[in-house]
Amino acid sequence: MTAFKYFQENWTPVINKYLEKHLADDIDDQKISQIMSYSVMAGGKRLRPLLYLATLNTLGRKIDDAEIQIACGIELIHTYSLIHDDLPAMDNDDYRRGCLTSHKKWGEAEAILAGDALLPLGIEWIAKASNSAEMVTIITKAIGPNGMVGGQYLDIDSTNNASVANDSKYIDKMEWLKTGCLILASVQIGTVRANATDIEKVKLSDFAKVFGRAYQIYDDLVDVVETSQEAGKATHKDKEEGKNNTLTLLGIDQSRQELKALIKQAKDDLNGLDSDILGGFLDLYKKVL
Repeated sequence: MTAFKYFQENWTPVINKYLEKHLADDIDDQKISQIMSYSVMAGGKRLRPLLYLATLNTLGRKIDDAEIQIACGIELIHTYSLIHDDLPAMDNDDYRRGCLTSHKKWGEAEAILAGDALLPLGIEWIAKASNSAEMVTIITKAIGPNGMVGGQYLDIDSTNNASVANDSKYIDKMEWLKTGCLILASVQIGTVRANATDIEKVKLSDFAKVFGRAYQIYDDLVDVVETSQEAGKATHKDKEEGKNNTLTLLGIDQSRQELKALIKQAKDDLNGLDSDILGGFLDLYKKVL
């Protein structure tokens, strides 16, 4: 078993246990708790919280209960974004993580409110556990108008928009903001928490930037190379719905080459660090290459 696989199998159940317990215990109204928990506990890779914990591990910081709370705060924020992204006014998806999307299960208003509740609760968990204005600032900037939400707006604006179909700068910016920013923030708050040196911060941020950019290309490839059952969500949708992304710009073969180049660059960025675990995250991309 690789170091990454061991790390993943060790910490994912801890993350899930914390999420299940505190989404039940920390929310007064049982029904909204149930609706929020439905999407959070539907599954998922727990990629972003694991990246945070792996950053701490790389920098030699012990993972305790506070670190798990921070990691789980990241996951709440990520799940909020998925619930809202799936809404009829956005991507209008029926399935996520192999289950009915929140609005299909509970209703559109309920899904909106569940997302609205998960976002501030996630920030609260991070703030309480870290007592760090810097960490809260990093995460909120990453998901705001100059981060994830800005990228989601560009995604909507570019759909069925022929004027940006061949605009690589637009597509790169859109995909980086909507996906890469939260991934980068998950690593950056880990460097703050672990008091990383300036050199460590640069190396880890460079890795996260490349990993985050690669992740959206990987996700675009998933849409064409995996079945809906494998992906846990509808696939073969992007072209039909007029999405403009790296895959529609470059095609499958060139997108794969771009992804391979980014994987190599990410590995290079980790040189000089205890990177067996963080480097293992790159194995995720193998199934679309």
